[in-house]
Amino acid sequence: MKIEHIAIWTKQLEEMKDFYTHYFHGTASEKYINPKKQFESYFIQFQSGTRLELMRRPDLAPGEEPAEGYAHMAFSLGSRQQVDDMTRRFEEEGFQVVGKPRVTGDGYYESVIRDPDGNLVELTV
Repeated sequence: MKIEHIAIWTKQLEEMKDFYTHYFHGTASEKYINPKKQFESYFIQFQSGTRLELMRRPDLAPGEEPAEGYAHMAFSLGSRQQVDDMTRRFEEEGFQVVGKPRVTGDGYYESVIRDPDGNLVELTV
């Protein structure tokens, strides 16, 4: 198991992309755009294999979820079955499942849980 990516909400998507690619030598993906949700994002790939997801939505309001800053951490589990099994395990052990396993608009198979502090954790392939 490895940390697949960490995500940050931002209002300065292009500036943040330029910052992480320039100073930390990351490589940016093509911009993903979901016009229905007015969502845009880049994945920045680092030499270590870790990725940073930078995300923007124009309707973010201060103090409301989602908010600017830390969004979530994602663990790559290796298979859809492992995502299903871990999601079920977290649910059985009393953790809040906020997103059942599904295929997202950008092609990920994932579920989302909250850790004991309420932080979002994605379980993905």
